[in-house]
Amino acid sequence: MQAAWDLVKVMILFIGCTVLFYYGMLWISNEYSQYKHHQAPEGKALKVINVDKDVLPAMGERLGLFYRLGE
Repeated sequence: MQAAWDLVKVMILFIGCTVLFYYGMLWISNEYSQYKHHQAPEGKALKVINVDKDVLPAMGERLGLFYRLGE
């Protein structure tokens, strides 16, 4: 009987910690979802690359470059 009671206590503790973790993650997610990640640059921001749509490399070439550079 003591082993069953210990198991119930551990289960309640585990479920409580899981619920606390879950709602903590929801709170953090809600905080960061309101943050504007992709704002337009202000001030003296410069465009780093100018992509010419007529000269885009093939997908295989781009993938090969990606693997070669180790990104």
